[in-house]
Amino acid sequence: MSTINELTFDRHEAEVSPALISQALASAKRTSYWLDDERRPAPHPALHGAISADLLIVGGGYTGLWTALQAKEQNPDRHVVLIEGQRLGWAASGRNGGFCEASLVHGEANGENHLPKENALLAELGLQNLDEFEQCVKRHAMDVDFIREGALSVATEQHQIPWVAEEAESEGVDYLDAHEVKQLINSPDFLAGARDRHSTALVHPAKLVWELARVCRDLCVEFYEHTHAVELKDEGSQIQVLTADGQINAKKVALATNVFPSLLKRHRSRIVPVYDYALMTEPLTVEQREAIGWDEMVGLADLNNRFHYARPTIDAGGNFRILYGGYDAVYHFGGKVRSSYDTNQQTFEKLAAHFFGSFPQLADVKFSHAWGGAIDTCSRFFSFFDLSHGGKVAYCAGFTGLGVGATRFGAKVMLDLLSGQKTELTELELVRTKPIPFPPEPAAWVGVKLMTDHLIKADHNSGERSAFLKLMDKIGMGFDS
Repeated sequence: MSTINELTFDRHEAEVSPALISQALASAKRTSYWLDDERRPAPHPALHGAISADLLIVGGGYTGLWTALQAKEQNPDRHVVLIEGQRLGWAASGRNGGFCEASLVHGEANGENHLPKENALLAELGLQNLDEFEQCVKRHAMDVDFIREGALSVATEQHQIPWVAEEAESEGVDYLDAHEVKQLINSPDFLAGARDRHSTALVHPAKLVWELARVCRDLCVEFYEHTHAVELKDEGSQIQVLTADGQINAKKVALATNVFPSLLKRHRSRIVPVYDYALMTEPLTVEQREAIGWDEMVGLADLNNRFHYARPTIDAGGNFRILYGGYDAVYHFGGKVRSSYDTNQQTFEKLAAHFFGSFPQLADVKFSHAWGGAIDTCSRFFSFFDLSHGGKVAYCAGFTGLGVGATRFGAKVMLDLLSGQKTELTELELVRTKPIPFPPEPAAWVGVKLMTDHLIKADHNSGERSAFLKLMDKIGMGFDS
């Protein structure tokens, strides 16, 4: 019979002083560090009246911006209009950790589970996409703090050491023992690590939004912010999209609304908003930086079901900071996206406890920002696609936290779908299949709660998945934080 083990991060919650946590969070702004920047561009005007377009894009996050950029690169004469309900990049695109990963399917194991026949091809396409992403950044001289030095997966429990050793069997991945991993990033929690040097880059999330928009403007894309699409109508040769105070008649429409309710109502049950949270430290002193190491700009993640991610960043003043997030993935009953969910004091306190437990040498560091945001989660954990209205409307969503890089690929797929031509991408099983919808409430909330409980138990049971989790994996409804 299995025993319940006390995990590293459970101990941190019990051992780290509540007073230390309270003091560290006291002055933290409850807003995204990335968006809290005086370099944020002025807003574009809202749409008033009627206009036309060759291609209308609904949604001003990464998916929409990559669609606009690639559409203009393919055909500079195409009249492209992009509308956004609030500000460009204000949602997930301006709140994420800035991990730009090659994977299109949320990791090799998840891809093998869902799409075993084309998983190897999708891995190649993912690396190609990341290479093209990097080339685009260089071609357009995009100031997005793009750094491709890889990522580090760390074992924080004994049973995870064989997992990182297995990761290191892949090409381009190095195994680090306890001493070596601490030489890279100094934490008493890190028992071993796998350093992937090629398939992950780091970016400044908000600057990526702003620079994509700059390039799009240079290519004559037309932007309207604070312009919420409320209805989509088929007018025969065109699609009409109505907004609060205007309308756009377009030959083609790309829907890039991700976590927000789709104008194609049949897909609303395929996406649920799961809230993720992060902290950003104030600048570290020279002594603190020396104590932690982290001389290379690599991303970091542990291997628990409720995993943490962390990364360094250099701020506008040249100071070294650390972003620390993850662990809790919160689904609220009813599946609504609400600004009130963007803060979660309980999760912020947990993250602070885990941070100080993992990096005790940084016990006097304070946090400048604490924030959260909704992830467009689908049951297979990677994007899905649709084409409707006689081939005039394309849709993609469901990136489930790995959209920084994969949205560029998703945009490319949507443009291929709208072209009406069969291409390598349109024929992918990834593109032709859909994830299983989530059930209606209250079943959705009960199911997510049950799944979360079993994942927690698996972490406490040396990673052994229960019969329930194995069944969910088999039918394509496994839940991962």
